[in-house]
Amino acid sequence: MIRIHDLSIPPLPESERRVLLEKKIRRFAGGILPSWKIARRSVDARKKEEIRYIYTVDLEEMGEKKEAALLKRARGFKAEQIKIEDYRLPEAGQEVLAERPLIIGAGPAGLFAAWMLATAGYQPLLLEQGAPAEERDKDVQAFWAGGALKPWSNVQFGEGGAGTFSDGKLATGIRDPEGRIREVLRIFADCGADPSICYDAKPHIGTDCLKNVVRMMRQQITEKGGSFLFHTRLTGIRTEQGRLKAACTENTVTGEKREIPAEAMILAIGHSARETFLMLHEAGVEMLPKGFAVGVRIEHPQSLINRIQYGTENPENLPPADYKLTAKVEEGRSVYSFCMCPGGQVVNASSEEGRLCVNGMSAHARDGRNANAALVVQVEPADFEEGDLFAGMRFQRACEEAAWKLCRGKVPVQRWAEFAGKGKTEGAEESFAAAPAASLVTGADAPRPDICGAWEMADLSSVLPPFIRNALLQAMPQFDRKMPGYAGPEALVEGFEGRTSSPLRIPRDAGGESSIRGIWPAGEGAGYAGGITSAAVDGIKAAEQIIRRFAVPK
Repeated sequence: MIRIHDLSIPPLPESERRVLLEKKIRRFAGGILPSWKIARRSVDARKKEEIRYIYTVDLEEMGEKKEAALLKRARGFKAEQIKIEDYRLPEAGQEVLAERPLIIGAGPAGLFAAWMLATAGYQPLLLEQGAPAEERDKDVQAFWAGGALKPWSNVQFGEGGAGTFSDGKLATGIRDPEGRIREVLRIFADCGADPSICYDAKPHIGTDCLKNVVRMMRQQITEKGGSFLFHTRLTGIRTEQGRLKAACTENTVTGEKREIPAEAMILAIGHSARETFLMLHEAGVEMLPKGFAVGVRIEHPQSLINRIQYGTENPENLPPADYKLTAKVEEGRSVYSFCMCPGGQVVNASSEEGRLCVNGMSAHARDGRNANAALVVQVEPADFEEGDLFAGMRFQRACEEAAWKLCRGKVPVQRWAEFAGKGKTEGAEESFAAAPAASLVTGADAPRPDICGAWEMADLSSVLPPFIRNALLQAMPQFDRKMPGYAGPEALVEGFEGRTSSPLRIPRDAGGESSIRGIWPAGEGAGYAGGITSAAVDGIKAAEQIIRRFAVPK
């Protein structure tokens, strides 16, 4: 197969871009148009007066000699012969598996582990303490409308994991020579995601599409022999001589308790399963504290971010602009943007009574009026009391409690200028309330917040520890130099943002097992992933370990 790199196309409508791409391919192929497909697409906006789409395309296989001849006479093209190997599951092992493998958690790690095990014939049983996607969506919408928080069915817990109510970003920095990432993207696309996720440089699904994608994944896993138990919480594990023997569960609706025999369990519990962490520690599962990041959400008009990145507020034939920012402040501490959502909304992402946290979310179209991102400060175990395994978790909870108390459960909102101590703009709340829902108020009057859930103007400095606030204040001038206007009067901040990753890691050996044999920790909750794709890949790896060890059940 021939891969042609760096085909530069102006930002025309997609059909016109395709015509220009085909002209370039014909020129490369000596006047013929072979079958081709896009391998990668990105936007190059380094020169705002000449923004371009950059394509990489793959041509159909023509035979090694013909491809070599084409490459030899090609002029002005960057091209190469490549061979793409499809992802393959490993060969099954020999040990007898008397019980169905259990998977705890239906986030990306759990769903993809279940997919692989079901595909290989192992008939996995997936336990999820939250609700299936369609029921969970109703629970979340009711909460945002002022209803009660359901502790087991919310933005953090339920089918699809926390990523279901996010932008659905799939970009990742992990290395993957085995092709697992391609397989994750292929499965998502086959289950209803836009096919462009397989080649976009910054792929995303969008929360509106992702809810349907995870439902389709569930259906296909079931058709392959897997099963799901929703509203089923892991409350304990039974072991003998350091090996897993059973999972103790409780139905979160009926209260029914049950013990499920098990000798192989994938623990894909997610970064917010705090009660499960405590239970596992008591059961003897080894854990270590790890670093994570906390801070605030920041909102700007999407038109402002477009102007900064593209040079125009309303770019044609280009996606809503995004950004990624990093800075180093005193003592070498990192401050960075995280989970940037173009054209998105800030959401009340709480999962515990009396505690409040926020996250960002975008639909597939990313057509909301505001852009938002987390601005977070790295914290390490050394920032807390030495030897306290759960100090990071308690730190998160303390900040979430302060955020909840500040506005009695509403999301606290503040202008950046006020947060930075530059004086309060009078009448802020009134100007927001008067702004039409679909319009922007710019200049001295900041944009209306775009938040799922009730919000209120408040002083966020009382929520954040001084070292976090100071780090944000030190980083913001650096961000504003990179993106002039970023720290301007149109910026709003909301908090508390603290669920960026797990504060704990569950160590695993070379075979992927925890200190208790038969338990394979995976994904974000185990401390080995930082997003949808990396969690999905880690879940696949855990499934592979089980397949390599055990024979397919008869």
